[in-house]
Amino acid sequence: MRVVGPAGEDVPVPASVLTRYSSPWTRTVDIQAELGVLRDWWHGPERISGALRAARHSLGGAPASCAYAFTLFVTWWTLRGISDHAGHKLILSQSTNLHNMRREPVQVLVASAFWTEGGFPWMTILEFLIVMAFAERWLGTVRWILVFAAGHVGATLIVVTGIAYAVHHRLIPLKVVEATDVGSSYGFSAVLAALAFHLPGLARIVWAVVLLVWFALGVWRGRTFTDYGHLTAVLIGFAVGAISLLLSRRLESLRDRERQA
Repeated sequence: MRVVGPAGEDVPVPASVLTRYSSPWTRTVDIQAELGVLRDWWHGPERISGALRAARHSLGGAPASCAYAFTLFVTWWTLRGISDHAGHKLILSQSTNLHNMRREPVQVLVASAFWTEGGFPWMTILEFLIVMAFAERWLGTVRWILVFAAGHVGATLIVVTGIAYAVHHRLIPLKVVEATDVGSSYGFSAVLAALAFHLPGLARIVWAVVLLVWFALGVWRGRTFTDYGHLTAVLIGFAVGAISLLLSRRLESLRDRERQA
């Protein structure tokens, strides 16, 4: 933009924030290019060293996913070092059940995402180091955390509301009020749904349909509140992605107009 001063001279105008705006939501992955890179690596002379460099680069660009995976290892190690009874009480105290949500909602909403039940959570850790790291590199750490938190918090609140309604109307046993409910699956599901917006054209539609069918089948077969929570988290991820894409396109359109002015 050119502004003329009183004496006919050009007056510099500070650049707007919009002139530098670029959103990851409008950037889709080039699947053919990625497959080409994979083929080149496979036929290359240094597969192992190349894979190690790629892994280091991948994890270096996803600090939150790496920190999350490490936290899951620490919490698992904590449970391993105490008795089963003490471990059950600890998990119960961090669960987003109706009892805890009525007493300390903020604390359990945050803490519940960092604990897992059962044995060593190797699958969950791998999912974070591969899938969530990929999503974090695409979105950026702050956006990734926001999408994950939206799925975890949003789905949990909706599920707890459903449990409260069912308990109030005596549709489910009262013991559900103090059931254990920890884990990162709601946030993970929301990020999986948001990843659809990183895919182009038909691949986006296929990814979205597969996710919806998979989690809808889970509800139909299991019909537990956790199954409903996963489907809810997927819908939240789609909603967050769609809104973010529309806003990003609007802002980038304003940016282009400003550059042309």
